[in-house]
Amino acid sequence: MKPFVHLHVHTEYSLLDGAARIKKLVKLAKDYGMPAVAITDHGNMYGAIQFFDACKEAGIKPIFGTEFYVAEDLHNKNGKQKLSHLIILVKNEQGYKNICKLNAIAFRDGFYYKPRIDYTTLKEYSEGLVCLSACLAGDIPKLILQEQYQKAEELILWFKSVFKDDFYLELQHNGIPEQEIVNAKLREYSKQFGVKLVATNDVHYLFREDAEMQDVLMCVAMQKFVDDPDRLKFPTDELYFKTYDQMLEGLPNDEEALDNSLEIAEKCNYSFEYGHYLF
Repeated sequence: MKPFVHLHVHTEYSLLDGAARIKKLVKLAKDYGMPAVAITDHGNMYGAIQFFDACKEAGIKPIFGTEFYVAEDLHNKNGKQKLSHLIILVKNEQGYKNICKLNAIAFRDGFYYKPRIDYTTLKEYSEGLVCLSACLAGDIPKLILQEQYQKAEELILWFKSVFKDDFYLELQHNGIPEQEIVNAKLREYSKQFGVKLVATNDVHYLFREDAEMQDVLMCVAMQKFVDDPDRLKFPTDELYFKTYDQMLEGLPNDEEALDNSLEIAEKCNYSFEYGHYLF
């Protein structure tokens, strides 16, 4: 089986949303022959130490990350606001300092229902980080689905100017029809703007059969009953920790995007050193 690295993964620290236990996640990555694995929990890095210890014990590379909530202006705390998602991964020590700074700002300055950053802040603390365009909740996919192509293209160029070759467009196969529309446009944009594609799976649980358990978690978070027809529900059971072959089955013509997960993993080389403080 060819190697592949999952770079968009939610653990139990994506509170009442992720259903992947860190120790089991790392063990599964090891069993699948994966050289590395990332965690990108929603709006936090609570699981970083436990994740690092588990990876160290298993002998695979840990990749630290966060799926940030992005607001138009993190200081605006009026009314109901639409937030977008964005995946940020750590390359090196400077990147780790910056992702910690971004998380601190998100909670200290940007918290409004959720911890939030904005693009101005992201640009200021972008050094040492890899950026992925995220799932359907990311700004670029949302603009594509709204057919606001010029704005999507402008945003891609902005990301490219900030992150250079460390910005990637995220392809996913998750059984959601809108995703196929987005994928087709992302493939066009990849060629048009010279931005590489990377395959991810927005992992929320380890096995397909865990989808029901994760659905119950979401009900607890929303204070809804499982049989409530008006509640938020993922329309898929594909958000599990897939093997390379399972990923290729969903994206048969995107082998290069799968291989790019290894390219990103090779860029990300930060490890904790216990015994001294990083204030």
